[in-house]
Amino acid sequence: MKHESIENRFEGALPAFDRYIGIDYLTEIRAGTAKSVFHFDVPGSVAKSTHAGLPWLRYLRLNLGDRVHFWPFDGWDIPAGRSVVAEVYPVLWSRGFPREDRTADQHDAFSVAAWIRHADLDGTLAEFFKPGLTPKEQAIAQIEGWILGIK
Repeated sequence: MKHESIENRFEGALPAFDRYIGIDYLTEIRAGTAKSVFHFDVPGSVAKSTHAGLPWLRYLRLNLGDRVHFWPFDGWDIPAGRSVVAEVYPVLWSRGFPREDRTADQHDAFSVAAWIRHADLDGTLAEFFKPGLTPKEQAIAQIEGWILGIK
């Protein structure tokens, strides 16, 4: 798939959905192997799982209000005292932990939780919420979304 340049991505307004058909998202380009939530029935697709979870995200928003921060959609800076919902890509960390007797899905969940715990304890977690994007890339990612851990 041909990558559209970041400079040509938006023309000052929020993009219409149909402008995204046939282009890769910025986070996909940076991650290399991540799949779009709009790619159904392809190897490695997360589209069905993602779309199944969307009602739960709405439930959290409606019931928790300001107590939850959807990163980066609510902004790159997370106010103190808020819980954070962020997209993760388990393959970034799953190879770094022994699988032991876990299923693949269990190991993915374990690896994400273990990595976040380690990064929090060693003081590096906060830097992952600041992926070093240009202001234009940040504006794009606040619409498209971003994967925690992708720089």
